[in-house]
This record gives sequence, C-alpha cells and structure tokens, in this order.
Amino acid sequence: MVSRTDLVRVSEHVYEVPAGYRDDMRVPARVYADDYILEQAEGDRSLEQLVNVATLPGVVGQVLAMPDMHQGYGFPIGGVAATALPDGVISPGGVGYDINCGVRLLSAAIDAQDLRPHIPRLLAAIDARVGTGVGASGSLRLGEAELRRVLEEGAGWAVAKGYGTPEDLEHTEERGRMTSADANAVSARAQSRGRNQVGTLGAGNHFLEIDEVTEIYDQATANAFGLVRGRACVWIHCGSRGLGHQVCTDAVRVMQQATARYGIRLPDRELAAVPFDSPEGQQYFAAMSAAANYAWANRQVIAHLVRETFAEELGGKVPNTHLAMVYDVCHNIAKVETHEVGGSSRKL
Repeated sequence: MVSRTDLVRVSEHVYEVPAGYRDDMRVPARVYADDYILEQAEGDRSLEQLVNVATLPGVVGQVLAMPDMHQGYGFPIGGVAATALPDGVISPGGVGYDINCGVRLLSAAIDAQDLRPHIPRLLAAIDARVGTGVGASGSLRLGEAELRRVLEEGAGWAVAKGYGTPEDLEHTEERGRMTSADANAVSARAQSRGRNQVGTLGAGNHFLEIDEVTEIYDQATANAFGLVRGRACVWIHCGSRGLGHQVCTDAVRVMQQATARYGIRLPDRELAAVPFDSPEGQQYFAAMSAAANYAWANRQVIAHLVRETFAEELGGKVPNTHLAMVYDVCHNIAKVETHEVGGSSRKL
C-alpha cells in the first residue's frame, strides 16, 4: 500500500512516487495535492492505483493525479496518462464508465441578488424539464437513424436541431465532436440504453445548479469569459449516461480477455488494456468517441432547456434572461494528441 512516506516532495503542492518504488513502474507517479488531499488519498486506493498506471506499456513522462483524486476503476479518478503510439496501450478504466463526463458553464447577465427571489420557481421549472436520476428519460425520443447522428455528430447535431447556436460550438471542447466516432462500434445494448436519455442529468455526483460569481482571481480572463462578480451563472455536470456506461462495460469485458493475448501483464485486472492500434483498441476508441459525442449533445440539449426555462420564467421580471456559453470541458476521455516528450515531438 502506497503511503505519504513513499512520496518525494517536488514543490509546494507537487509530490512524486519515484519510478524505482516498484520494479514494474516505467515512469514516476506525480500527485498534485495539499495536506488535506493527501490525507484523503491515504484513505482509499488512489495512490496505489496511480502507481499501477505507471506500469502500462508505452507510458511516457509521468502519470499524474489531479487534485480531485480518489479511488476509481483501474485508474484513480483524476488520473492522467499518455502512451506513445503506435504500441502504447488504451485502457477503458483510464477513461471510466461515464465517458465524457464534463462540465458546461453558462454566464447570466443577471445580478445574483436580483435572481434570488425567483430561484425556487426557476429550479422547479428546470427540474420539470430536465430528467434526473438513475435511468431517467428525457423528452426526446430518438429513432435509430437519429441516434446514429447524435453518436457521430455530437453537439453539432443538437445545434442543427435548434438546441443552441453555432457560437456554443466555438466554446465547446473539440467543437463538441470527436471525428473518430463510429456508431457501428457501439453495441445495440448501449444504443438502447441511450435512446431516450439525451437531455438528462443522471445520478451520482452529477448536478445542475445556479451559482454566483463571488471572487475574481484573474480579471483579464474573467473579462474574456464574460464573468462578472455578483452575477449569476449556471453549471451543468453530466456525461454519456447509460450509453457510455455500457460502452465501457463492453470494452472492459473484451479487453480483460485480450490483454494476455498481447503479452501484457498488469498488476490489476481493472487496468485491462490493449495496444491502441490493435483491432480491440480501435473498436473501443471509435465507440468511446461516439459516447463522447453523445455526452456533448446531451449537455447541449440541457443547456437549451435551461435557457428556455430562464426566458419563460424570468421574462419581464429581470432585464436580460440570456445565458452565454463560457465553456464545455470534459474530464473522462481519451484523445490522440502530439506533445513534446524528452525534447522531441511524439504522437500520444
């Protein structure tokens, strides 16, 4: 079991488990944390999981744990790793079960104090429009052809249907679409689970909340984002619902059988992984990309429903009901990117 005594302090809030801590580690395991976060990490398996990630074939640089680290499936939640192509592996546990779980931020042109009297009625109206909870269904009922478009077009599908504006896509990671998506890679079971869940939050730690901007730490960035102290904003945190969960379930089952076939030995079967360029790796990446697109479409539809609710409930009661898109960024995803590693540019 990894403990704080195994960590080497790199700087004030950066720690490392050296690559020599275990014989099977290929790179160091780096943690971004303060004392409180480290204390919490010692209460679960997140540090051990991070060290296990450092054993993956093809891994480069360091494996990282962000400040939200806690125990996950194979990888710790908040874990980040890069593997060098073409032989580096891809692992469904690294992405997680809620593919493209992410956060969308909308900024309001309303002072929070002016909004407060209307919040109970506003939230009740939003709750009536946006399905929440395990298995929740939304108002959209997608046929097979339409669902395929969601899987391959992502947030662009929603905007084309009138759920938002082209400007929303400009503020969305990857413009809300992974071009590597292939609906054919998504199982019938996964598609069935996602058919009626576009526009819903789900359960777990997902949320939709109205907040107030109370502190500005970087005025220039706040100005660029249109964030003003004292103004209201809306957070939307959700992902790919049952569809993404099933995509991960399908892939873990396949990869746990395939890992040994590729001569890969891992300290935890939850880390099941295959070479990215293998048939199993490519199948998962195409399905994962489709689930990511589903999640972007989901958050785009939810944002539209919230905007409609603001307009209907607050029209004539506040000067401006517009909600501007600030960003949409995900935290459960795998991508092919080029980065500098050891002084040279590498495809990871």
